[in-house]
Amino acid sequence: MSDSSIRTRQPSVRRLPLAGPLRLTRPSDMWFKPALSVVVASAVPNLALFAFGRLDLVMYTMAGSLCALYGHSLPYARRARTVAGVVVGMLVGMAISLVTASLTDSTAVLIAVGALLAAGQKVLCDATRIGPPGPVIFTFVTSAALFAPQHLGQVSGHLAPTAAAGAVSWLVTVGPALLRREGPERRATARALAAAAAYADDPGHRTRHAAAAAVHTAWQTLLAAGRPTPVRRELERLVVHAEAALARGALGAHPGVHARRVADADGGGHARTADRDSELAPTGVGTRTGDHDLEACVAGPDRLRAWARQTRARGPVPTPPSAPGTAEELFGIEAERAARRTAGRRDARRAVLRALAPGSPLLPIAARALIGCALAGYVSMAVGVGRPYWAIVTAASLYQANVMLSWNRALQRTLGNLLGVLVFAAVLPVSRTSSLALIACCLFFNFAAEALITRNYWLGSVAVTPMALLVLEFGGTHPAGELIGDRVLDTVIGAAVGILAAMAVTNRRATGRLERALAATDRARAHAVRTIAAPAPAPAALDAARRRLTGSLVELREAGDTAAGEWWQRALPEEHILAAEQAGHRTLAATATRQGLIAPAPENGAV
Repeated sequence: MSDSSIRTRQPSVRRLPLAGPLRLTRPSDMWFKPALSVVVASAVPNLALFAFGRLDLVMYTMAGSLCALYGHSLPYARRARTVAGVVVGMLVGMAISLVTASLTDSTAVLIAVGALLAAGQKVLCDATRIGPPGPVIFTFVTSAALFAPQHLGQVSGHLAPTAAAGAVSWLVTVGPALLRREGPERRATARALAAAAAYADDPGHRTRHAAAAAVHTAWQTLLAAGRPTPVRRELERLVVHAEAALARGALGAHPGVHARRVADADGGGHARTADRDSELAPTGVGTRTGDHDLEACVAGPDRLRAWARQTRARGPVPTPPSAPGTAEELFGIEAERAARRTAGRRDARRAVLRALAPGSPLLPIAARALIGCALAGYVSMAVGVGRPYWAIVTAASLYQANVMLSWNRALQRTLGNLLGVLVFAAVLPVSRTSSLALIACCLFFNFAAEALITRNYWLGSVAVTPMALLVLEFGGTHPAGELIGDRVLDTVIGAAVGILAAMAVTNRRATGRLERALAATDRARAHAVRTIAAPAPAPAALDAARRRLTGSLVELREAGDTAAGEWWQRALPEEHILAAEQAGHRTLAATATRQGLIAPAPENGAV
């Protein structure tokens, strides 16, 4: 493996980049899914309100329409439950905001409630991994509702349009299952094939992690997809080939016997010499065909990419050649799928409870959101902004997994919002020509936001900002200068105060999460080694051990990246992380060898 040199320590405060966060990337391969969904989910209630002459309720239907942005990467069975939960969560948040707004006119109280809502929404979305787009949509809607004039008797009437629009969003996001019920599984499988091909072309640390994460996501998607169908069976076999290519690359990256110095896990400052490739040779694994046949089963990068294109397209799913052990592997998938059906909701509840428990690494991020949003709102109020909800939303949108990512988001948000107000100034005269023109402008910016945001967050913000300002026009016209001035001021205050709160509120628990991920990876690898060494391991046991180890490696890399971008951390065990990743991927390769998916490595290949 040609990984870069390892550093044992890093500074507590890292240099903040300026140009990198603003670079454009390739758009997502499914950007049009949320873009079209939110346009349809917004157009139906907006045109209905236009027909009844109640465009003043658009703010409330928008809350339900934005629920159509969620769940597009999930299989339809899980998407139906997830989007329903998003709609319920949106209704709860709106109810809290509207009741609060009806009970008090105190801006200070409204800011405090908005900050509490933002922090709670951040924790719940991160714990349940709902996203993209994550908690910022909830915060945007509920913060705006806090500052909308209300009477207590109006609350139920304003929640009804939200619920109706939410029902439309649910139908829009789940409806495509009638046309292409395996669409999400096909896209996840295509990404796994493409990532495995990229790793086969250019073996390295980043391509290896990207391939492992894509394969893991593909398995999770297939496991959550519901009952097996002929198409899903073929997709499972394709993911097996992607995994086999990844495993073959891991074996090929470590030929021969090497020795290197690695830090002891006990942290005692001593070192030991580890033979990286002689722990357990995968010899005598009992493959049912010769090495030549096994090697032929490992598809090359060109074939993997061709399969990815065919899988993503609308035609039939490609039928890959049967890899040895595939039939038994699919029995293992069925066993795991059955187990997950009974444990899914219980696991979701446990995730939320863990996120709220003392010691959770999510709590410092929630504290940043609470403090940053509250301070941004109060500073905005102090400088004269009457409804400082946009300062709260700007601060809330910054809080990512660590300080470095939050800094990146602060740059992106500020640039996008400042450019967005210029776009708003240009289109405002057009939007005021008629109600239908105003609806059309909002729908256009809804689509543009989702079309552009996957290139870079700041580019999407250029469309989000005029859309958010135009929504205010449904309740009556406002002076353009006042709208633009308040939005610019709120943006600058929210970004500046928000990033200062991120830097001031430490998250030393990020290192603790990394250490737990390391321990979990070591346990998963030890379990996989024991399973491989058994005289006649069951295919389901090998399958479960391999997927458990893959998941732990993905979590380890995520935890490592999060801790590396966090300030005020103790030294990270970088050598231990690298050694655990390399050993884990070799064990994955040996598991695939034991199952007969790839040929054994050269002599002394390690587990």
